[in-house]
Amino acid sequence: MTKVEVFDTTLRDGAQARGISFSVKDKIAITQALDEFGIDFIEAGNPGSNPKDLEYFELVKNVELKTSKLVAFGSTRRKDIKAEEDQNLLSLLKADTEYVAIFGKSWDFHVTDIIKTDLENNLEMIKDTILFLTSKGKKVIFDAEHFFDGYKSNPEYAVKALVAAKEGGAEVLALCDTNGGCFPEEITKIIKNIRNRLGDVKIGVHVHNDMGFGVINSIAAIEAGAVQVQGTFIGFGERCGNANLSTIIANLQLKKDYELVPQEKMPMLTSIAREVAEISNTVIEDGTPYIGKNAFAHKGGMHIDGVSKAPHSFEHINPEKIGNEREFLLSEVSGRSTILEVINRVDKSIDRDSEATRGIIERLKELEYQGYQFEGAKATFELVIRKYLGKYKPFFDLVYFDVKGNYIGTKYYSTAVVKVMVKEQIELKVAEGDGPVNALDKALRMALERFYPELKEMHLIDYKVRVLKGEENATAAKVRVLIESSDGKNSWTTIGVSTDIIEASWIALVDSIEYKLIQETLKRLRDLG
Repeated sequence: MTKVEVFDTTLRDGAQARGISFSVKDKIAITQALDEFGIDFIEAGNPGSNPKDLEYFELVKNVELKTSKLVAFGSTRRKDIKAEEDQNLLSLLKADTEYVAIFGKSWDFHVTDIIKTDLENNLEMIKDTILFLTSKGKKVIFDAEHFFDGYKSNPEYAVKALVAAKEGGAEVLALCDTNGGCFPEEITKIIKNIRNRLGDVKIGVHVHNDMGFGVINSIAAIEAGAVQVQGTFIGFGERCGNANLSTIIANLQLKKDYELVPQEKMPMLTSIAREVAEISNTVIEDGTPYIGKNAFAHKGGMHIDGVSKAPHSFEHINPEKIGNEREFLLSEVSGRSTILEVINRVDKSIDRDSEATRGIIERLKELEYQGYQFEGAKATFELVIRKYLGKYKPFFDLVYFDVKGNYIGTKYYSTAVVKVMVKEQIELKVAEGDGPVNALDKALRMALERFYPELKEMHLIDYKVRVLKGEENATAAKVRVLIESSDGKNSWTTIGVSTDIIEASWIALVDSIEYKLIQETLKRLRDLG
């Protein structure tokens, strides 16, 4: 397999995305995750731009990296100063990394109109900077900013910028589609031209996603002879983002004859991507190739049937190869076999052609028409089945609940009062919470724990609300609430739908508790033999 170097700039270019703000602790955690996965280079920040990055480079010295090389990022010297006097370059030395990445201008327009110097001086700036850094023992990766735009405008000058970097001692010449405005065929043609003109030089590629071509342009560059690909691990970055490395790595390593990370690390792809997302406080879109929740989720009955018989009939790779998992979604279009699987958890005697199966499918359709969606709420769907089959008995009856919110000082608190009847006994509890649902959850479990002590180990771990569009009045729209709960061993999700967000939350909370109690009852029965 042909080796392709992976250069991750999540901590530098990714940090320029809207809503992203890494703490030093965040940056170190992401560094460790990327290193564990086997990323070659981690561009960790610009020590000359802010004290946070300087602090990171100081603290990360205490972190033992197994695979990755850290890279400090900066620009060429300023036009009116010597390299050895430029504070930006001196800060790169303080970062004390083996590698540095230097960006310089390769588009003549940027030289004359943005940094306002002459073309020859810019070439001297590139060469002087790299000569200075290499004289200090640094290995330099040169990012030719706006290279493809520059090449299309003035190819001779763009090439001269690369030659200046090469003469300065740069190890890699990274060609940047900074504006993200190129088509794949342009990337291919230009890189082939550069390789023909410059000969034996390592070419890298750094593209942005402004036309949605970040991944395909990166792959085109590698196919044209580039040996290093730059991007961010899950694609976020300036404007429309950077090339998504998680997709690029999977495509090139699983579909082509390239090695980007150690093969044994590939099953970590999904978990590393989700870890980076969690630390970044961002969301991986469900439909993201390879790593998204929907990447191997099947809903249509024909699809599910096909996958069940031959997974490759509807899956281009085995999800286990990248640490994701196959999922069959529950809905009115998912097919009887998928629904029957859940039904048989409750009653193994029911077959796909029985009256009960038909009735449950009709009930499913009715509830989905009302706004329910069981794809991510299988616990509630199991309760629906139990109720339909007469295999459900409530564990408690609600007498009433009340939720109020008040400001105390400068902080908002919610208070919930819950009164229930359990085994003909009345229990009333009051609880405070960080919000109405948190307060309701606490009060309800407090009221029930005397009767069902197993609820002490249960807690709410996620809460999602979606407003369903109303047909006439937006203020009368229904809301769908999804609640994920855990007991430390297992997790499950329940759903509630109502025109009132508190009622929808209550419905989901009750289902969550009753599902837990049913599972505990079944476990005790199994233990008894």
